[in-house]
Amino acid sequence: MSSIAKKENLVYQKPALRTEKPYHYCPGCGHGVVHNVILEVLEEMGLQDKAIGIAPVGCAVLAYDYLNIDMQQAAHGRAPALASAVSRMMPDKAVFTYQGDGDLAAIGTAETIHACNRGENIVIFFVNNGIYGMTGGQMAPTTLPGMTSSTSPHGRDVKTMGGPMKITEMVAQLDGVYMCTRQSVHTPGNVRKLKKAIRQAFENQQNHKGLSFIEIVSNCNSGWKMTPLASNKWMEENMFPVYPLGDIKVDGKLVK
Repeated sequence: MSSIAKKENLVYQKPALRTEKPYHYCPGCGHGVVHNVILEVLEEMGLQDKAIGIAPVGCAVLAYDYLNIDMQQAAHGRAPALASAVSRMMPDKAVFTYQGDGDLAAIGTAETIHACNRGENIVIFFVNNGIYGMTGGQMAPTTLPGMTSSTSPHGRDVKTMGGPMKITEMVAQLDGVYMCTRQSVHTPGNVRKLKKAIRQAFENQQNHKGLSFIEIVSNCNSGWKMTPLASNKWMEENMFPVYPLGDIKVDGKLVK
């Protein structure tokens, strides 16, 4: 078989920009898939020498061990502020943040909102599993009503704890945000949709269109106390009605 034919028949391989270090993520977690797709896009677009990723505290705190690109560690919630500085100092770079919902939508809410409002020329990846995955499964701003956690053992009570924060819809209203979308990685088809969105986001960034915001709704089978298959089913039945998948803002215009 020729090398061309082999390439056409290729179904999967480890991204060239992935290090050899095994992921520390729980089996069934979506973080590893998201990492791989980001790296595939950066390689295919030839951005590996321009890419600068910024990860704060959370499940992806060790992203620098897995992504063989320039990485910077930020304090908890401060990745958008640091990314803003990096992008302004080096405007030709492909700067992105990689954050969880506890980081981005809680301690980092101010940094997120203001970076979006300023329209910083960065890409923000927001992995939403509705819980604090790394630190013990506490309730997050994105936790669903009635959903149990280590700090809401009887379920989230909207009357006393408020409702889930739909931060992607919130930032989509800001003029500085050029693109806003919500995707997932629980099926091959959804992975392909995410990859298309990531490519578009980095194209926007390279063309200095402003900020692109990509939310990825993911499971947390460990924090939810479920098997990976059960957590994906639960996510479809419970997370997606509250956090529906699809584009929210395209080319600077709201679509829904």
